[in-house]
Amino acid sequence: MLRFAQLSALVLAVAMATACLSAQEYHTTEQWRAKFDHEADPVHKAKLLLPLGESEFKDAESVLANDKAAEALDILKKYIDETQSCEKALEEKFPDPEKHSNGYKQLQISLRGSLRRLDAMIVGLNEDDRKPFVEIRGQLDEIDRHLIHMLFPKQPANDGAGKPKR
Repeated sequence: MLRFAQLSALVLAVAMATACLSAQEYHTTEQWRAKFDHEADPVHKAKLLLPLGESEFKDAESVLANDKAAEALDILKKYIDETQSCEKALEEKFPDPEKHSNGYKQLQISLRGSLRRLDAMIVGLNEDDRKPFVEIRGQLDEIDRHLIHMLFPKQPANDGAGKPKR
């Protein structure tokens, strides 16, 4: 009877592990990009940009580790294009992000994470390879700042001491 209970517990554990593994989906960059490209709703597109961006940055880091800076730049340029198209689609459908922030927030979160990852990539580059990556970082930072300003347009002015005026 004890052997039957042990065997049953083992079968149950294997079944649960198999179910957990099959429930986790693994997507390649191409699969994420296909989902992103076929999505018509800009809010859903913005939500897809986070996993797509993560996958693209993993790819860029991987090719950069193999000394293929040009390929990494191509991947990052695709990410900029995707970000800009998503931002444009959101602005066309929801021109007031203060009232309808869904999508804008996800886009800004994706950008913020991408900026951090790009900073980590830039640190490891030699001086010759660094310049185009810094330019891409500047473009992404500009989009990020624009999104923050759109989401929070009524920010108090700073008095120069770092504290907002009252």
